[in-house]
Parts: sequence; C-alpha cells; structure tokens
Amino acid sequence: MILYYIHDPMCSWCWGFKPVLQQLQNNLPRKIKIKYLLGGLAPDTDVPMPVNMRSQITSTWKNIQKTIPGTQFNYDFWDKCTPKRSTYTSCRAVLSAAKQQQNKSFEMLTAIQNAYYLHALNPSEISTLRDIASSIGLNTELFINDITSKAIDEQLKAEIAITRDLGVDSFPSLILNHAEKHYPIAIDYNHSDIILEHIESFL
Repeated sequence: MILYYIHDPMCSWCWGFKPVLQQLQNNLPRKIKIKYLLGGLAPDTDVPMPVNMRSQITSTWKNIQKTIPGTQFNYDFWDKCTPKRSTYTSCRAVLSAAKQQQNKSFEMLTAIQNAYYLHALNPSEISTLRDIASSIGLNTELFINDITSKAIDEQLKAEIAITRDLGVDSFPSLILNHAEKHYPIAIDYNHSDIILEHIESFL
C-alpha cells in the first residue's frame, strides 16, 4: 500500500503542514509506505512577480499562521528578493539531490523550505539552490549539471503527469493507493490522528 504525498518545495501550505506530516509518517501502519511526488506548483519564468500576486501570497502566509499556529515566515523575503512565480527549479533541485544520493532528496527539500521561509532566500534562483546543495554536502558542479539537464526536466514532467492522473490539482495532497484504487485523504493541518483515522478506514 502506498500513501502518495503530493507537494512542492515552495508551497507555503506544505510548509505549514510539515509538522503534522512528520507525525503522520511516524504513526503510519508498517504496511503503508509513503511516497513523495512533486506536483509542480508554478512553471519556469524569469518575470518578476506582480505586486498584486506578492500581496496575495503575503496574505496567504498570514492566513496559514492563523490556521496553523506556530508556523513561521520571514516576511523580509519580499524586500530582500525579487520574487518570481516559479517553483519548477526548486522541484528539479530535489530530484537532482536524489540523483546524487537518494537520501539527500528530503534533506534538500527541508533546506529549501528553511532557506525560503526562515532565511528569506530565493529558491527560484539556481545560485541559491547551488549554495543549498553545497551546504548539505552535494557535489555542486554535478548538481548544476543535473538541475539544468533534460533528464531531470523529463523526470519532473513525469512526476507532474502522475499527480494529474491521480486527480490532484492542489498542494499538499494525500492519495492512498489500496487494492488498485486511489482514495483522496482529507488533510487536517493540526491533527495527524484525524488523517490517520481516515486512512485506516480504508484498511
């Protein structure tokens, strides 16, 4: 049995969901394996984010902090960086980390989230992602070769296609694969036990 977790490194709701997701993973029945899938929130662009979109995302961050108490955001990001509505590069960074060392994908994901939400760095920029790769012990030359390669781009497109086939159009999402069927699992941002009860209802 597989529990698909569909996410994006620059999805702010995924950042807020992180503590509950960790609790859920710690308490999943052994017969259920969790598999991370990149959903690809926003495609490549070099165009700076419009002012109205900046305001919208800032409002989303504030809403998340109300909905999920304890979630931290560094609002200096909006003054320090030139935001772009582009997350595919950070998705490729996670895949590139895994290509070097499979167990580095989660470390890269966590480092991207920390850089973005806590340290006001811009993970839409390859230079930021290269520095993150170095900080977690990856070969940066190989990392740059991979993150800009056709192979990693095709891998990302394949994962995005899987998420679309699963009927997912928002992040984070949980989909349980059981007996060759797929079941959407309702997300509770504050209570992992409620999510677990929903999953166990299908067992």
